[in-house]
Amino acid sequence: MELVVSDLACARGGVPLLEGVNLCLGAGAALVLRGPNGCGKTTLLRTLAGLQPALSGTISCPPESMAYAGHADGLKAMLSVTENLRFWAAIHGRQGVPEAIAAMNLTDLAERQAQNLSAGQKRRLGLARLMVTGRWLWVLDEPTVSLDVASVALFGTVVRAHLAGGGAAVMATHIDLGLAEAQLLDLTPFRALPRAPEGFDEAFL
Repeated sequence: MELVVSDLACARGGVPLLEGVNLCLGAGAALVLRGPNGCGKTTLLRTLAGLQPALSGTISCPPESMAYAGHADGLKAMLSVTENLRFWAAIHGRQGVPEAIAAMNLTDLAERQAQNLSAGQKRRLGLARLMVTGRWLWVLDEPTVSLDVASVALFGTVVRAHLAGGGAAVMATHIDLGLAEAQLLDLTPFRALPRAPEGFDEAFL
C-alpha cells in the first residue's frame, strides 16, 4: 500500500494555497511537513484525509485507509479513558485498547472521565485513539500540542512502532519526534501564485 499525490492543488476558504504538490509514501515511511504559519500545512493534511476537496490533481490512497488527528482530540467527555478507546475500537472492528492505554501512559487514568483530564492527558488519549483504528496511514496535524517532553517521547515511540509494523505517517510538527528516518518536505516552494481578479486582462500590465 502507498500514498501517491500527483500535481495536487488545494485551497482554504476558496483561496488557493498550494499547487504542484507531488509525493509518494510507502510502508514504513514518515513525512514531516515544514513551512511558515499559514503556508498550507493543515489544508494539505485535510485534503489528503478527504476532509475537503482538492482544487486539482490526484490522491491515490483511499480515505478509509487513513486515520486523521487534528487539533480536536475527538473525545466523548462523559466516557472514561477506557470507554473512549473501546468506542473507537468498536467502530473500526479492532482490539488493542489495553495496549494503547499503556503505550500513552494512561493506565492510572483508565477509569477517569475525559472531561476530568488535563489538556495534555486529553491529547495523549486522542493520540492513543490512532492505535485502535487499524489504519495504515496516520495523518497528523501538530500531534504534540499540549504534550510535555516525556509524552512527546512516548508518542515518538508509538509512531516508530507503527512504522516498524508497515504503517506510514504524514504530519505537520515543529517538534523533533526522534524519527531519523522521516523525510522532510518544505511547502514554501509549492505556495500558489497570486491570481488576477476574474475579468482582469493581464495583457494590459
